[in-house]
Amino acid sequence: MIRVGVAQINMTVGDLGGNARKIADQADWARTQGVDIVVFPEMTLCGYPPEDLLHKNHFIRDCKKVLSSLKKQIKEVVAVVGCLDTDTQGRLYNAAAVIANGQILGMYRKEVLPNYGVFDEKRYFVSGQDNPVFRIRQTRLGINICEDIWVEDGPFERQIRQQCDVMINLSCSPYDIGKLETRWRLLARRARTAGANVIYANAVGGQDEIVFDGGSCVFAPSGRRRASAALFEEEFLIVDLEEGSGKKRRVSPEIELPCIGQSKEAPTPQTVSRSAPTLSRMERIYRALVLGTRDYINKNGFQGVVIGLSGGIDSALVCKIAADALGPNQVAAVTMPSCYTSSGTLSDARRLAKNLKIELREIPIGPIHEAYLAGLSGEFADTTPGTAEENIQARIRGNLLMALSNKHGWIVLTTGNKSEMAVGYCTLYGDMSGGFAVIKDVYKTTVYDLARYGNAQAQAEIIPESILERAPSAELRENQCDQDSLPSYDLLDQILIEYIERHQSFAAIVKKIGHAETVRKVLRLVDLSEYKRRQAPPGIKITTRAFGKDWRLPITNRYKHY
Repeated sequence: MIRVGVAQINMTVGDLGGNARKIADQADWARTQGVDIVVFPEMTLCGYPPEDLLHKNHFIRDCKKVLSSLKKQIKEVVAVVGCLDTDTQGRLYNAAAVIANGQILGMYRKEVLPNYGVFDEKRYFVSGQDNPVFRIRQTRLGINICEDIWVEDGPFERQIRQQCDVMINLSCSPYDIGKLETRWRLLARRARTAGANVIYANAVGGQDEIVFDGGSCVFAPSGRRRASAALFEEEFLIVDLEEGSGKKRRVSPEIELPCIGQSKEAPTPQTVSRSAPTLSRMERIYRALVLGTRDYINKNGFQGVVIGLSGGIDSALVCKIAADALGPNQVAAVTMPSCYTSSGTLSDARRLAKNLKIELREIPIGPIHEAYLAGLSGEFADTTPGTAEENIQARIRGNLLMALSNKHGWIVLTTGNKSEMAVGYCTLYGDMSGGFAVIKDVYKTTVYDLARYGNAQAQAEIIPESILERAPSAELRENQCDQDSLPSYDLLDQILIEYIERHQSFAAIVKKIGHAETVRKVLRLVDLSEYKRRQAPPGIKITTRAFGKDWRLPITNRYKHY
């Protein structure tokens, strides 16, 4: 038997020393468990994606120094570690180092470089050309990295022709809705085609907008998923695999690995061939938001968070996510009522804060708003009150939150959802002010689903039912309701999903769902609001096309199709 360990770890971009210590610790623990080969995710050593750090020669040099130091610490186990590599001409590769007994025995260089969505690898790397085969006892191993396993007739196919018994894939695959099942289908198909075991090592953790969901797994030659690690948390997965027969033709060159594990003598850990529980769609989304929030705050060293708590559904959900991510003592909420704030929303804000056990501060903005209007009275004379007066309130609230951020070292979490961001139903330097946008990629209908999921999870009405039932409103004027300016959120989200996620045209959307005039209005709002979205803080990606790296449309743009 060959005992393989998958170290699903949460690394931090640029924390070379911290990442190396995690790798060394996990490799040492693998040794105590009788593991022959321990596999780490893609670019584990420097973190992924390092982006333009890769344009800094001193960063590359430091990565190589840390790898040189790390290899000396790995003994009595074979470790496959995601790293950087360069050739004699100084070209840079996304690579996997195969390390044992203090030496790098081989290096695989990623061949297929993704250049779509959040991926930008052709900006930094060149494609590898070699496809080395490794052998431990009678078992042949093929190593590939992330995208290499997704393409047809790529490195994976050549490893099949090289008759590898085990295929190892190092990945940093970001979470989005539906991605897990897509991965499983692909890996099962690859295992069946190869007639080989497929080891898939994915990263876990938040990195700016991206969340890596883990879910590392092992697929048998039959296509059956024989083991899988937990989603959204670190775990060490161990599985025992049958050895190769040794009767296949030899491949030249083969790199022989030392047989240094103690699989037969070591006690069988409880984690061998374990399959983690399957999570529901809402649970995955919720856990992605919690993990993304926690890692953004903690990895960037913020002292806590502050949130404008209006008594509406969006701020309620953000408060709950933040409390679950950081603990109630790290979350401060501020309610900032005006003359338009209803008694119901104010009481709901207080009730929610009590339910979550978070601090709630109250700063009325009426006097400040009156001072603004007095100061602008000359400029606003002989004009009809409207959006300008309304948005002053949002900007006052943004200023107050930023003042508290400066004073206490907190980061402001904004509370706008994807539906609002899409159509510009948000105020620059007002409710868009802040450092991190937790639900920026969550459609309004999903916000309600997540709130109900959160209550069900807690088996309590943490988010009051009155918040769920109340018609959404910015409360910037008398009797204001979101649906005064927007279609129902059910219809709005249908239109937005077609236009944003699927890049459908006006004609195609109308053919599918009708409502031609509403569709025209929504598409126009989306296009007009691009300049606002460029100024929004980063937020957690959960859909297939999030605003940010996934969405790169020009602000100055006269193309219209509606």
